[in-house]
Order: sequence, then C-alpha cells, then structure tokens
Amino acid sequence: MTGKYSYTFEDIQDRPVAVIGAGTLGPRIALMLASRGGTVRIYARRAEQRTEAVKYVTENLPNLIQGRGFGEVGTVIGAASLEEALDGAWLAIESVPERLDVKIPLWGEIDQAAPPDTIFATNSSSFPSRLMAENVWDKTRLCNTHFYMPPQFNALDLMSDGQTDRALLDTLLAVLPEFGVHPFEARKECTGFIFNRVWAAIKRESLAVVAEGVARPEDVDGMFKVNWGVPAGPFQMMDIVGLDVVLDIENHYAQEFPYLPASVRDLLQSYVDAGKLGLKSGEGFYKYSGT
Repeated sequence: MTGKYSYTFEDIQDRPVAVIGAGTLGPRIALMLASRGGTVRIYARRAEQRTEAVKYVTENLPNLIQGRGFGEVGTVIGAASLEEALDGAWLAIESVPERLDVKIPLWGEIDQAAPPDTIFATNSSSFPSRLMAENVWDKTRLCNTHFYMPPQFNALDLMSDGQTDRALLDTLLAVLPEFGVHPFEARKECTGFIFNRVWAAIKRESLAVVAEGVARPEDVDGMFKVNWGVPAGPFQMMDIVGLDVVLDIENHYAQEFPYLPASVRDLLQSYVDAGKLGLKSGEGFYKYSGT
C-alpha cells in the first residue's frame, strides 16, 4: 500500500486528529480517536461547545478503555481555530449539521488550513462527500466516514467521493479498527450508504404497517423486542432520533427513489404537524414524562 495518503498505525501515532464540529457525534468520534494515547483537537465556533466536548471525552475515556480492555488515555484539546485544530493532523473529520450550505464553504476553509497530506473525511449521514467537494482542490483526499453512535455502535460506513485515492481508503480500513471503530466500504455511491439503507427499509415498512391500520406502534415494537431480544423497537428508535429528522430523511430518500410509498411520509407529517416530535417534545409515537 503506497501513496500520499498511505499510513500505518505507527505512522500516525504521533500526529493529531482534528474533529470539526462538537454537536452530538463530534465528541463521540473524538472519544474513540483519543483512546490510543494520541492527541485529538476538537474545533467548534462556540467556546462552550468546545468545553462541553472536551469534558465529555475526558470523563468517558477511562471507562471506555477499561471496558474494552485495551487502549491508552490520549489528550483531547479544544481548539479555538481551524488552523490550530488542523496543525499537523493526519486526519480531519467534519461533523457539522447536514446542510450543504454549511459544509461546502467549511471544506474550503479546511482545505486552506490543513497540511497537504491530511486525510479529509465527512461524517455526513445522508450526503455523499462528492457534493461538498466544490472548494477542495485535491478531491482524491476526501471521503465519507459515517459514524453511528460510538462507543455503543462502532460500525462505520466508508465511501469514496468518486475520486478518492485507493490507498487512502485502504489506510482507513486498516487503521480505524486500532481505535475500536470498524469500517465497511460502500463499493459504489449510495444514498444511505450501507446500514442506513437497510435500516430505512425496516423503518419504512414498520411505518407502512401502522399507516395501513394493520398494527399499532407498540405491537411492532413489542414483536421486535420479543423475537430479537432488542431493548427498543423501530418506533421507539424513531422517537429518540426525532420524527422531524426521520421525516427529513424520508423526504430525501423519496427524491432519490420516487417509487417509495407516500403514506409513510404522510403518517410522519401528521405527527410533526401536531408538534409530536418524539422524546425531545415529550410525545411522538409514545408519551414521555420529565422532558
């Protein structure tokens, strides 16, 4: 494996990782990448977000390492600028809101500030990296690395932007498992990547069963829990994510795949219109107290 973006774990041990964005997933990504003794710098525009992200990693890192039985506590730093975050970084992971009007200019800024051999990765859950590469001069250094919710869920979708250096993809396939993250490569560009594409079908059919009056949400969830031994079914999971977010995702899929049933989106729209967004609003498919 040779090339500009070809690294072994030993090559990158003394180089930092930059995580850009400190919302829900940014700190979780930083947690995983700080678990082998290296340095992770978290950049967010708001100082309070950086502070909270560093606190989250610092508090959870020892337990993560103890729980999985390997690793070493690394250093996590809140960077006040992109330049500080990216200085010497071997990997830059962007994890900001799912808006191309935010991502496209941000990647232009990252491109200007990063070393020439930094691997560029977006954590986008719905947009292929190709769509945010407009201001990236070397598009062979950019790819999707879609994390789920580490450390609970450690699979990762890895996908080329259509021009990504093969050695870069091979580097991430080989190196990320060292951090307890397990990448799986999407062999062609696909909306929803791998796992989300499969999960969307399960979620959509669950919604269809309820929209058609065949079952109630609690019936579907109950059968999932009994048959598969899982703690939550599809409707509980959707409530946790937020029904407005689920609707946005379904609308995005419908643009790509116009044959998908409208009844599913109509059901979600009725809940959103009623202000029933799930856990965050106190009611969705279920009612919640204390929110």
